[in-house]
Amino acid sequence: MLIDALLLQLGYNATLVAIGAALLGVSAGVTGTFLFLRKRALVSDAISHATLPGVCIAFMIMVALGGDGRNLIGLLLGSALSAWIGLLCLNWLTRNTRLAEDAAIGSVLSVFFGFGVVLLTVIQTMGVGRQAGLEGFLLGSTAGMLWADAMIIAVGGGATLLLILLLRRPMTLVSFDPEHAAARGLPVARIDLAMMGLVMAVTVVGLKIVGLILIVALLIIPPVTARFWTERSDRVVLLSGLAGGISGYVGAAMSASAPNLPTGPIIVLVSFTLFALSMLLAPNRGALAAILGHLKFQRRVHLRQGLLALAQGQPIYERLTLRLLSRAGLARADGVATEFGRARAAKALRDEKRWEVVRTDQAHEAAAALYDGLRDIETVLTKDQIADIDHRIGGPQEIPA
Repeated sequence: MLIDALLLQLGYNATLVAIGAALLGVSAGVTGTFLFLRKRALVSDAISHATLPGVCIAFMIMVALGGDGRNLIGLLLGSALSAWIGLLCLNWLTRNTRLAEDAAIGSVLSVFFGFGVVLLTVIQTMGVGRQAGLEGFLLGSTAGMLWADAMIIAVGGGATLLLILLLRRPMTLVSFDPEHAAARGLPVARIDLAMMGLVMAVTVVGLKIVGLILIVALLIIPPVTARFWTERSDRVVLLSGLAGGISGYVGAAMSASAPNLPTGPIIVLVSFTLFALSMLLAPNRGALAAILGHLKFQRRVHLRQGLLALAQGQPIYERLTLRLLSRAGLARADGVATEFGRARAAKALRDEKRWEVVRTDQAHEAAAALYDGLRDIETVLTKDQIADIDHRIGGPQEIPA
């Protein structure tokens, strides 16, 4: 079943949901990258929760005008208006009061969501309330998605990506260094507002598939996942969009392959799986790389200490040190240095004496700051500087026989 779902072989509705979820994932991943780089991830939480009153009010207005209240365009317009008001409230509180941004986010989030829950309760008492299905906007609901609904999601996601393409340079600059952007004459406040507007657009578009509670995860997890793999912002954007698209597509396929599996939560769980794999396996920033790097550092420390012990004729009792020296051909199993090991030990002891001079000489203050007990002094000082230090130390002392 899952293979059929991944190959879009489970029917019309499942295909629509998978394609729509993939487009939403790409849009959310790319948009969330700038929010993540700007260190304003929680803003998306406030925006998403602020959509609920707009959905409820839009439904009530459409019912009052004689409709059934379930028109997706009307509901999305209402959620967009409500989210925009919430965003303006958040900006006003941050700029004009002493509230920190996290406190302002908590205030907007709780007030708007609480108001939305009250309106949702009122709607349930209406004659057509139980037919509304508005609770699906909390966690997402893809059952019965129509072609028109999929097109709305596709057009909204595509328009968001186009705007990001046009604004990517100023948004990147503001995300990394808003003071420099302001010095260059960029309207930082407007770019910030545009960035939040794009987040709002993705949030509104994603209400049908993921829901207002879980859309935050789709905005934040893909950029964090991408950050494990690269240091360049443009690649983070691309990888984040790819991670979001894969999460949306695979999550929707898994949801369609088994009965009663909610699409939104499954998409978030797939996104978290990609995050967990990246956290473990990323080559430079992953946990496995960190563990391997620590083990490599530990081996270098043992080798260095073993060489210094050989140079000073001291016995070596640490089994790991003996094993590493033996593997490197520096010592025999009983701890006696080989000819190659004596030369390396003498060099290690000489370097220690050189570093002692460097660390006590103010003329080499910058080089001394790089001392970590393992760095080769030739990578820090020139040959002339090393020769001068050797002249001050005196002739080299060979390893004791």
